[in-house]
Amino acid sequence: MSAFTPRRLSAAIAAFALAGGLAACSSSSGQRASGSGSSSTAASPMASDSPSMAAAAGADFGSACSAVPASGAGSFTGMAQDPVATAASNNPVLSTLVSAVKAAGLVDTLNSAQGITVFAPTNDAFKKIPSSTLNSVLADKAQLTKILTYHVVSGRLSPDQLAGTHTALNGGTVTVTGSGANFTVTGGSTSNTASVVCGNVQTANATVYIIDSVLMPAS
Repeated sequence: MSAFTPRRLSAAIAAFALAGGLAACSSSSGQRASGSGSSSTAASPMASDSPSMAAAAGADFGSACSAVPASGAGSFTGMAQDPVATAASNNPVLSTLVSAVKAAGLVDTLNSAQGITVFAPTNDAFKKIPSSTLNSVLADKAQLTKILTYHVVSGRLSPDQLAGTHTALNGGTVTVTGSGANFTVTGGSTSNTASVVCGNVQTANATVYIIDSVLMPAS
């Protein structure tokens, strides 16, 4: 696949997001509107009797949600006020991802997109990658862009819309299986899987599902 230039990538994501926005208009009424935020983003999984009930109620859910700050810009309430790249930069759970997004020059592109879903690997997810491999990828802007855009799909997917096969921004596909508060995301091969560890996190322009592994697109 040829490398994206910033201008070509911006055009691609704009077209992609527009298509997703049109599709979102016909989706179930339970899907959240872009940029609207929700009072439920302030709720923790403890607000319901179980993570599954929290997901059904539209709240964030998952074991890693407890690591998100309880207040401030990096909290669920704070993240809901900012576009996705800015929101992630305020969340200490996602600092390595943010560094990668900056290295790829995708901050403005992601912040300006409308109506997207982002699968966001945690810092520990990046630690699973050998340091030499990770450093090599971070130094290769084209490869890094291909990997990061593999974690973005069109439309703000609520938990009840998440299961299925979705086309990623880089043109590949990711498949999500599961329901309630238990989801597995499969990338380019069946061995390339990640679990959602904190889901349905809202930002001003995206719904975020924090995952425990980095998805690698097919070569």
